[in-house]
Amino acid sequence: MNPSPSPSAAPAALTAARAAQIRTAFAAERAKGLRAKEAAEAAGSSEGEAIAAHAQQWQAEGGSLQVQPLAAPEGAWVEVLKALEACGPVMALTRNASTVHEKTGVYANLSAGGELGAQVGIALNEDIDLRLFFASWHAGFAVTETSAHGGSTVLRSLQFYNRAGRAVHKVYARDASNLQAWQALVERFAVAAGADSANLPGFDAPTPRKPVSVPADSSVDVAALQAAWAGMKDTHEFFSIIKKAGAERQQSFRLVQGQFAWPLAKDSVTALLNEASFSSTPIMVFVSSGGCIQIHTGPVQRIEPMSSPNAEWINVLDQGFNLHLRSDLIAHAWLVEKPTSDGTVTSVEVFDAYGDLMAMFFGARKPGKPELASWRALATGLPRLNAEPVSA
Repeated sequence: MNPSPSPSAAPAALTAARAAQIRTAFAAERAKGLRAKEAAEAAGSSEGEAIAAHAQQWQAEGGSLQVQPLAAPEGAWVEVLKALEACGPVMALTRNASTVHEKTGVYANLSAGGELGAQVGIALNEDIDLRLFFASWHAGFAVTETSAHGGSTVLRSLQFYNRAGRAVHKVYARDASNLQAWQALVERFAVAAGADSANLPGFDAPTPRKPVSVPADSSVDVAALQAAWAGMKDTHEFFSIIKKAGAERQQSFRLVQGQFAWPLAKDSVTALLNEASFSSTPIMVFVSSGGCIQIHTGPVQRIEPMSSPNAEWINVLDQGFNLHLRSDLIAHAWLVEKPTSDGTVTSVEVFDAYGDLMAMFFGARKPGKPELASWRALATGLPRLNAEPVSA
């Protein structure tokens, strides 16, 4: 789930004419009830570019969407996130093309650096648990949005984007947030109000999504992959093992299928969440944007499917944790086992048709402790692809 390095050439700055065009088209799409990401795409831009387009009007125009660009000191976005602790409870949101992960809590224990350098950070908190890959963070904004349909609702957020204009992480103020501290944060990191359009971040032109690149099986050292997998002592070794073998993630599952990985039925996520709720089995839910991995650890309770004309969702709607996963976009699901010094660690991983990882599920576990027997029984009992469930 680590992001690929960004190209070195900076994208062109957003022009005033392009920004005005985007604002007009974006407003028309939002008036139809579309969310910001979908409205931006319908308007022919990325979400990041649409947000940046509104920054040019933050002094002069007003409107329902007010945007202030943020500048991280010496590129250290972790400093912005550290300043959130004073704001108290806020909502952290990390999403990819198919899945949205929302957690409410306090940003604390933020750090960056160590062996992996300042471009990798962590937030280690019971509620806000993040792995941060700042090499993918291109631009940040403070966004204030009032209802376009009347009413007094005001949404305050910090929004961070990669150079393709895809959101890597967002933070929303809540009723319990300290708005004075929030405003102080915005004023501390905001780009000077007199900045012109040349100082606004540009974004790469939107391009169609492409399937994940998968090398030929013949190029993978399968014997070495299997041997290294069997000798794994820590789940964090997995990335280096498949990289050394020259395998893509799902490809590696297929090449060890029947030994360490088994394909699951596409409805396995719904079954997993329902069973975890019914049995009160605490789980871990990982969702990655490419620039942030957001983690929930604990029970899940209220599991709700939702249908619309164009989508099918499975949702977790709990106090402090919401998950929204496009169940109709699940193309592949896998049960995966990784040997560790603490015993086998079992995960369920789901992918869309492009080969992108939608979400990962584990049993709640602390380092140095074996995984929960209840989680293992739940995971291994999920329906296999074209097969009956296998009892633990």
